[in-house]
Amino acid sequence: MIVFDLRCGAGHIFEAWFASGAAYDDQRDKATIACPLCGDVAIDKAVMAPAIPAKGNRKASDPSPMAVKQALKRLAELQAKALEGSQWVGGTFATRARAMHAGDEPTAAIHGQASAAEVTAMIDEGVAIAPLPLPVTPPDTKH
Repeated sequence: MIVFDLRCGAGHIFEAWFASGAAYDDQRDKATIACPLCGDVAIDKAVMAPAIPAKGNRKASDPSPMAVKQALKRLAELQAKALEGSQWVGGTFATRARAMHAGDEPTAAIHGQASAAEVTAMIDEGVAIAPLPLPVTPPDTKH
């Protein structure tokens, strides 16, 4: 397994694991890698700093892998709590959010998917939206 820091066209940087460098290339070419913040599939490798261990007489300034894991777990718990009572609307998110903004549909808590272009357009239109910090698995998807 290999980990890469990746950057989307909007400049978001995120980390992803791949079986090999070739697996990354294949997934990027097929546009199956998407930014977890905006959904953009225009992905490239970001500049990565080498992992150099700290000297034995110094404390590492980076958080331990366990601390990072605990922080991500806590973030996932908080996101799940925030989504309680929210309806998954999938790819109709932009249409539904615009309808609520225009008053054509009652306001409700929803979450779903939108393309980078749809997100930009909604922001320009003043539609109140926010990205989720972690990806959401659609309820009808099996693992």
